[in-house]
Amino acid sequence: MSRLDVGLALIGGLVLVLSLGTGLIRSRGFVPSEQMVAVGFGVLIGPTGLGLLALTPLGDPLVVLEQVARLTVAIAVTSIALRLSPDYYRRHARTLAVVLGPVMVFMWLASAAVAWLALPESVWLALLVGAVVTPTDPVLANAIVVGRTAHENIPTRLRHLLSAEAGINDGAAYPFVFLPIFVLQHSPDAALVEWVSRTLLWEVGGAVTIGFAVGALAGRAERLAHSRQFADETSVFTVAVALTFAVLGFATLLGSDGILAVFVAGAAYNWQADPSDEVEAQRIEEVFDRLFTFPVFVFFGMAIPWAGWTGLGWAGVALVVGVLLVRRLPAFWALRSAIGPFDRPEAALFVGWFGPIGVAAIFYATLAVRETGIDLAWTAGSLVVAGSLLAHGMTATPLTYWYGRQEDVNGST
Repeated sequence: MSRLDVGLALIGGLVLVLSLGTGLIRSRGFVPSEQMVAVGFGVLIGPTGLGLLALTPLGDPLVVLEQVARLTVAIAVTSIALRLSPDYYRRHARTLAVVLGPVMVFMWLASAAVAWLALPESVWLALLVGAVVTPTDPVLANAIVVGRTAHENIPTRLRHLLSAEAGINDGAAYPFVFLPIFVLQHSPDAALVEWVSRTLLWEVGGAVTIGFAVGALAGRAERLAHSRQFADETSVFTVAVALTFAVLGFATLLGSDGILAVFVAGAAYNWQADPSDEVEAQRIEEVFDRLFTFPVFVFFGMAIPWAGWTGLGWAGVALVVGVLLVRRLPAFWALRSAIGPFDRPEAALFVGWFGPIGVAAIFYATLAVRETGIDLAWTAGSLVVAGSLLAHGMTATPLTYWYGRQEDVNGST
């Protein structure tokens, strides 16, 4: 019996069932969430369950998971870039500067402080763990801001803020991850030089340049093709998916931050492409996003380091609870007056809580292990991901309805 056929049958069947039942799971308030079901399914069919599938035949399980997570995040950030209007970033520049500046730095340092207190490890290893769990996951954020329940209860300004943050800070977390990696590999002076010259100037700066150039060129070409009636109805989807994969591969081959490059490319493409095609591109991209979302969580369930989690003991519980409580909420609360979409305290509380940790953290955790050989990055990072899946998955629908009632009470639209 072919393992490929077994995998296709099992994962394809799961995607089919969850896609058909998503109305019950997401809109009717049923729990657990789709992502939690996918993780549980991965545990069930994986090596610790029925043993029907394993990642080992494909290679190193963490390397396989890293690549699947990388593709999933790339699709998710493209979906977000296509969903937001081209002028969103200009109109909300101040808010994004706060969210991606002081708030994100706080998220990194607060998570690192919790890791340093909970785990008996060095400061720089704690900073690495903190960086791994810093980004707001675009896949799980999509689950919160997309769908009937979200549209009926969460105002557009907050949904767009969560989407923009999740789309941008996945790539923006790259320097936070690589600073402790370089310090763990080199002397502090050499690490700083490497970080500035390689990570900031090329991997981040180059990603922005590559993404903008390729995305704008593709968008301009699409607009021209549409005006000359060269493009058929399927070309929008084809271009969006091809753009994602091409930029991700090209930027990575050049040693740049592929995730950031993909988001910038998607935003630049959306800016230049024909506006009449944007709605169709968004709809199809979200469908493609769904096809990638479930498999990565199934793989995550298959790769869970149970022994490592058990070895952490109560320190692991303290890590998860501490990160979820202090990583994000205090910063959004303290800076709520500087964030435009927050018109009331409930908005700061809602957005401050819903900063889920998921596929982006899986990607950075597996990358950190590959770069440093330190398994704790994966053990601690994956445990926090699981905790976020549980906490945010169980609270998403109830708190979404709660916020909707606050909007009604206060008469906001």
